[in-house]
Amino acid sequence: MADHRLRQFPASFLTLEISAEAETRQLADDIAMIVKRGDVICLSGDLGAGKSTFARALIRTFADDLELEVPSPTFTLVQPYEFSRFDLAHFDLYRLEEPEELEELGLQDLMETGAVLIEWPENAEELLPADALWIQITQPFEELGKRRFDFHSESPAWEDRVRQTREVRDFLVGAGFGSAERRFLAGDASLRTFESVETKSGSSVLMRWPFREGAVSDDVRAYMARVHLAEDCRSVLAIGSELRSRGIRAPETLAADLEKGLVLSEDLGNDTVVVDSQPVPERYHAAVEVLAKLHGESWPEIVSLKQGGHYRVPPYSNEALIAEASLFLDWYVPEVSGESVDAALRSEFETLWRRYLEEISDAQRGWVLRDFHSPNLLWQEGAAGTDRIGLIDLQDTVIGPVAYDVASLLLDARTEISVELESGLYDAYVSLRQKQLSEFDVIRFEKAYAVMAAQRVSKILGIFVRLARRDAKPAYLNHLPRMLGYLDRVLDRQGMSDLKDWYARFR
Repeated sequence: MADHRLRQFPASFLTLEISAEAETRQLADDIAMIVKRGDVICLSGDLGAGKSTFARALIRTFADDLELEVPSPTFTLVQPYEFSRFDLAHFDLYRLEEPEELEELGLQDLMETGAVLIEWPENAEELLPADALWIQITQPFEELGKRRFDFHSESPAWEDRVRQTREVRDFLVGAGFGSAERRFLAGDASLRTFESVETKSGSSVLMRWPFREGAVSDDVRAYMARVHLAEDCRSVLAIGSELRSRGIRAPETLAADLEKGLVLSEDLGNDTVVVDSQPVPERYHAAVEVLAKLHGESWPEIVSLKQGGHYRVPPYSNEALIAEASLFLDWYVPEVSGESVDAALRSEFETLWRRYLEEISDAQRGWVLRDFHSPNLLWQEGAAGTDRIGLIDLQDTVIGPVAYDVASLLLDARTEISVELESGLYDAYVSLRQKQLSEFDVIRFEKAYAVMAAQRVSKILGIFVRLARRDAKPAYLNHLPRMLGYLDRVLDRQGMSDLKDWYARFR
């Protein structure tokens, strides 16, 4: 059996001294929030140093199950776990006879499907990847009862990731939530990530906004500017506060650090307008009431921030709308045709879309929340009227054709909306607007609805293929039949024949 002496490390990029078991678990919470698929985390230290305590806490946090049974893999050498986020594998290499045994244990395969946590990693020698994170845990004799955690890695990315999660903990301490438990909440189709922050008095939601200098590629940043996606978290504070001031339910901001891109907000729950994967008509009709209320008011272009300064709500320009629709060309068309789009076809597409957008240039404009669909519509049981719907994911609000959000709801990208339900919701919206405004132009709205629906469905088809192919999330392909059905439905509307003929070549 190999010698269990501690490995010689390069200088650590972080050293922490922890004096209580609860603090060890809290540190495991913090690290669990930044674990990604493909990560290898090595826990180095002598017998009794606290490796198993840390490993069990990290696994339970990752599983969001504090009672999860986490057996020691001392004799089996590896204990795999299947989780919804991705898989984890827990290794204990104390009894490893030869490093080559790792191949038989399937280390490489486990790294490809999930993340790997390794106790006694020294016994694996050079078989571990160079970019692994090593956490050296010791109990200095002169400070009996304290644990010292030294973080090392040959990859500078780990230093940045650990720094960011420590910044979140410091932020929570400053906001009075220092002892909170952190749980991964979401971060699938967006660069933002969300956490549930749990305390004895309840839960709140933390948004981490990563769009600081160097956090995203130049191409991503250029696309964000082109389609007017928000570049910092000021938008969250501005849009949310303005909506609340007008009686529309949006999460209350509890604390924010604009510089670090951290926002702690009220938790509005996780019940949406969908139950058991099926739309609930009552809840969708409540969401229609919210849209009618939203569209019955005049909204500012510039919003004052309580933290100081102002936020300007960007326009949903025709150039932005065409750029979004062009995701259909960039991703969906190559998916079905096997060929990239040439300049002539792109020019034809853009010219056609420019014409249709010009035809609705006189449509009502106002705040467009841009993702007004089931994942972002939180059902508030026991509330009345428009308070029954809580709104999240507001940061990319723009000023554009208000019919866009109606189309987003009535042709929900995440659940099947029948023709009958769409028609009923459409009629309910029009009826509410006519009660607000006797001169509401039904014909003008009908045209704007059709064009905005076609634009959004085109965009979503491209996004779902991009998520599947570029971001290795193939489950999004399961949504394509629904979106194609919506596209057929929209293009059959009056006045859409030219777009219908163009899209027909890729159906």
